[in-house]
Amino acid sequence: MLTEDGKHLYVSYDEYHNLIEKLAIKVFQSGWEFDTILCLARGGMRPGDILSRVFDKPLAIMSTSSYRSDAGTVQGHLDIARFITTPKGEIAGKVLLVDDLADSGHTLKAVIHQLKNNYAPITEMRSAVIWTKALSTFMPDYSVEFLPTNPWIHQPFESYDAMRPAQLIQKWSV
Repeated sequence: MLTEDGKHLYVSYDEYHNLIEKLAIKVFQSGWEFDTILCLARGGMRPGDILSRVFDKPLAIMSTSSYRSDAGTVQGHLDIARFITTPKGEIAGKVLLVDDLADSGHTLKAVIHQLKNNYAPITEMRSAVIWTKALSTFMPDYSVEFLPTNPWIHQPFESYDAMRPAQLIQKWSV
């Protein structure tokens, strides 16, 4: 649900999963066939997992991090892992790069640059996200929703960003 001022988008678990399914449909209807899904952790892990299951393709994971301050609401320095975790040795062939959103576009641009320069076995790469913000300098190949007002997206699992084990204990001790 987008707030009236257009500054915040609140997404329920059902909406979130529906959007991932719509993303799968877009990729499928494009006719492009790929060998592996590479998701960017953490935001791309849930969409990547679902797409991996729907397309029956191996899931590789590359860790990136830029939103760490203030319970994940402030973008900082971008860290990109040097290694990719994959079940099949080395990532190669046609790769679908998956993240949750193209916000500024900085992360996706940097990751694609790194992959093109350091992973020669990748022969083709396309990108897929749930949301693309208008301010993004990167336009993914597949996206479900374009957000012209650049809202802050409140994803359904973000409550865990500020939650700690002691709070879970308190929640479940009745």
